Amino acid sequence: MGTFGRSVIVRKPNETMRLIVLTFVGVVFGFLIGISFPTLSLNKLNSSIVSNIDLRYIGDKSSGFSTQAFFDAWSSAKDNRIQVQISNDTSKIWVPSNPRGAERLPPGIVAAESDFYLRRLWGKPSEDLTIKPKNLVTFTVGYAQKKNIDAAVKKFSDDFTILLFHYDGRTTEWDEFEWSKRAIHVSVQRQTKWWYAKRFLHPDIVAPYDYIFIWDEDLGVEHFNAVEYIRLVRKYGLEISQPGLEPNKGLTWQMTKRRGDREVHKETEEKPGWCTDPHLPPCAAFVEIMAPVFSRDAWRCVWHMLQNDLVHGWGLDFALRRCVEPAHEKIGVVDSQWIVHQTVPSLGNQGQAENGKAPWQGVRERCKKEWTMFRLRIENAEKALYKEMGIVPLNTTTD
Repeated sequence: MGTFGRSVIVRKPNETMRLIVLTFVGVVFGFLIGISFPTLSLNKLNSSIVSNIDLRYIGDKSSGFSTQAFFDAWSSAKDNRIQVQISNDTSKIWVPSNPRGAERLPPGIVAAESDFYLRRLWGKPSEDLTIKPKNLVTFTVGYAQKKNIDAAVKKFSDDFTILLFHYDGRTTEWDEFEWSKRAIHVSVQRQTKWWYAKRFLHPDIVAPYDYIFIWDEDLGVEHFNAVEYIRLVRKYGLEISQPGLEPNKGLTWQMTKRRGDREVHKETEEKPGWCTDPHLPPCAAFVEIMAPVFSRDAWRCVWHMLQNDLVHGWGLDFALRRCVEPAHEKIGVVDSQWIVHQTVPSLGNQGQAENGKAPWQGVRERCKKEWTMFRLRIENAEKALYKEMGIVPLNTTTD
């Protein structure tokens, strides 16, 4: 029998040498080709190859754009959170989730909110603030009420930023009070607190503050303590509130009348026929506009409801309930921290006499007109929304 042997291929020495030489030449040639081209950067990519790339925002706070980050983003190109447009000369960023007007900025540099914290002109920014007040109180003032405001400001601790809106144009005179040198002063003559609030208390400006007090100048505060007030507001979960009013002074509504047997109340009984629902104003979900206090979230809603041309705020008290839910539980009056409404018609005297009427009469008439206008605007806005949504409210007909 014959034997089967294993086939063996033996390379000749000259063929092995040839393979080694070719491999070496290939490596050298590749190396020379590689170093002969400059580094390819993202900004130099040909726009005909990559003109529009939809990239997911990469939450990397560093200033560099790493290769790994680029490939991670490329793999999720269908996500439309950020659109990065790349051309021959520069990288064009478009971030829809940024605040309006800031879409061309990388999110890491966007400062969407601000504050009223006073800063130095020297030193390190990180060392400017020794304290950051958690609450804000504003008063719309005339210099004639300086003693009243001085007493009121002293009821607020260092945990409050003090902001004065001056409707009479007098600001420097307030420096006789030591606290005034640390306060913020804004002066525009013959304007109301709601005019100021709409223009200077944007929600993104007051965002650092837990609570915002927007108060008149004619309030007696002998029985009021701001720190205790905040404690009670938190305890009872009030998003919109006011101190109780002394029953014998400046009282219009039963809801805001102080009750001496409790810390807080959220509902009341009014005159027959005044309340169509016990959970609606003025029997519940109601505070007046002379001394309201708003949580940060509630104020963000209320600010958007303020009308630019309706400056007196009449009717706003009946509409505040739209900004919290359930309103009859989150709007209330703090009885144990109460104030006195002195009803000083100082702003009314800033009006102008016309047609034989005193200045205050013209102001009063404007207030009443604004109340009607505000109510109609809300009603019409609701009707327009319901119509767009194809909804027929229960209290309307299809006519």
